[in-house]
Amino acid sequence: MARNWTEALRTRLSRSLPANHLLPSEQPTYVRSAVYLFGALTLASLIVIVVSGVVLAAFGPQWWHASAAGHFFNSLHFWSVQAFFFFMVLHLWGMFFMGAWRDGRGRTWVVGAITFLVSILAAFTGFLSQSNFDSQWIGVSAKDLMNAVGVGGFFNALNFGQMYSFHIFLLPVTVAALVAAHIIMVRLRGVVRPYPVKGESRVKYTKGMTQEQYYAGVKMAPFDLVRELTIATAVILAGVIVISAVFSSPDEKPLTLQSVAQNDPVGFTTVALSELAGSSTIAQYGPPYNSGTGSVQYLGPISLQKAAGVRIPIDTAQTYVLGPLATVKDASVSSAVSTFQAASADQQNTWETNYMTALGNNTTEALDAQGNVQVACTNKPGDKADCGPLPTMFGALLTIARSGALDGLLLSNGQQFYQTDYTKPLLFLNESALPNKAESLNLSGNRWGMMNETGAYPGQAWLWLYTFWYQVPQQPFNGPNADVAVAVMMLLLSLVFVFVPYIPGLNRIPELVGIHRLIWRQHYREARQAVHAK
Repeated sequence: MARNWTEALRTRLSRSLPANHLLPSEQPTYVRSAVYLFGALTLASLIVIVVSGVVLAAFGPQWWHASAAGHFFNSLHFWSVQAFFFFMVLHLWGMFFMGAWRDGRGRTWVVGAITFLVSILAAFTGFLSQSNFDSQWIGVSAKDLMNAVGVGGFFNALNFGQMYSFHIFLLPVTVAALVAAHIIMVRLRGVVRPYPVKGESRVKYTKGMTQEQYYAGVKMAPFDLVRELTIATAVILAGVIVISAVFSSPDEKPLTLQSVAQNDPVGFTTVALSELAGSSTIAQYGPPYNSGTGSVQYLGPISLQKAAGVRIPIDTAQTYVLGPLATVKDASVSSAVSTFQAASADQQNTWETNYMTALGNNTTEALDAQGNVQVACTNKPGDKADCGPLPTMFGALLTIARSGALDGLLLSNGQQFYQTDYTKPLLFLNESALPNKAESLNLSGNRWGMMNETGAYPGQAWLWLYTFWYQVPQQPFNGPNADVAVAVMMLLLSLVFVFVPYIPGLNRIPELVGIHRLIWRQHYREARQAVHAK
């Protein structure tokens, strides 16, 4: 008769992870080193992140912009994330210099390293979910790498709804599961013993050794795990509350098509004209938006970007100009659009060239009585200033944009209710408005880009290594395939980071460097005294 599955699972769990290992009341005395506290502080920071994040998710994305209480909770979330990565990095460095993967603990390091990498992705989607200028700039900056490696059509950094879903559910659950697995593995095997001193007698580790066997001869001391975690959480919470109250958190207002059309009508119209003419960056970009080649990147002879195909099709002329103008119920506008569409390609190009020249000559951004950009245009065929129907068309488009209607049209995406995909408006804004504002806020790529934050706030400091490669002036990091090159470099470095326990030579660096002697200095003092006393 088959054994009871529940009983079998209970028996296996009790044998593999007994309660005295999961919640130990004593630990080796060498755990007294302050370096071990970084793990508890990391976990405590994660607890504050989750609690504050749940509150933010419960009240909705706009709450932290419109409410003082909401902004305060956003500040708690922001600063707890900073604390989380600060202590996690210290924890990782501490474990590295201890050689914490020794004695059969390689998988424990692997799980911890993967947790760090997934946490970066969770934080990245969190910054994309802020719905402010910083999230806009990070999104348009990140899209090129995502597109270059072929995942931009599936993981769209400009789609707020998708990024928000990843941030509040999928990635937090993954991080929580990895943290739980990491803690269980640590508790199951125990913390690694210090590197032995010369002449020290100790039991040699063998595969399958129990924790009691591994700790044979090790001096133990009382330990209260729950108390330590509770105190650590209280310290982190108190710290982030004080910092949040004093410094708050960044929240630069996002750009909209409406604000750009109102503040820079000539710039808006110039970009819109380039979208109609097919001369804009996005019009010539390539996958996942169209079949252009202007921004297609290659890894040797292979383009992962082209292989992924067009997943977010955007016809810039239809999306940004002709489609919105079709909603205008005005006979003169409809006639102008019909005239333009009925003209030959050469005629359209002539009008577009003349109108672009006229826009360039309007350096005062003066508007006429109807609120349209003043241009020195005529509609006399053959005249060098003949702009045909374009002044009428773009006057109407500017009116739509200045009213805020264009933002809604580009967000609706065929659905009049759900408006969470900002891909189309952000791509338009990224032609000029977003880069100009980013430059004024010192957020441009040559100033470490999306690693920075508006104002004097810390940004995504954990992206320093990723952003670093874009500062290298040599090929391939400063060329047409820079994003692919950075992606490959970061993949290789991540693999080395994750699998360092299994890389010969590299896994011996901690022992050779000797920083572990500082971490365990009290233990080594006692061990040397014991050796000399023999």
